[in-house]
Amino acid sequence: MTRTAPVVHCLPYTFILLAIRKLPSMQRERSSFNARTARMTLQPTGFFGKLFAIIAGTVLLVLGLMFSVVIIAVAVVLGFIIWGWFWWKTRALRQQMREQMQQAAETMHEAEPSGRVIEGEVIRRDDEGEPSGRP
Repeated sequence: MTRTAPVVHCLPYTFILLAIRKLPSMQRERSSFNARTARMTLQPTGFFGKLFAIIAGTVLLVLGLMFSVVIIAVAVVLGFIIWGWFWWKTRALRQQMREQMQQAAETMHEAEPSGRVIEGEVIRRDDEGEPSGRP
């Protein structure tokens, strides 16, 4: 008795072979679909068709610009409203900061500097008895 391989193990290979055989026909169907859609594009024919396309395009462009201007205007108005609300809510904080700055300025004018201030220079007095390490 000869043993044959079970059918279950051959199924994946069968599916692969069938897919390979169907591949060229699928490509033909895809190319014919592209050809059909290319023929279905609308193109204005004649003088009146082209005139209508130009007028329709101009109207759509003007409408788009009008709506974009309205949207930008609404955004600017909302921005000013939010800025005004924030400015109004922080007025007490700004007043408090202004008072603190005035107090700090008054205390700086009242205090006199003490000691000797030399801008960034170091003064060092070498004693003559100690060697400085220089020749």
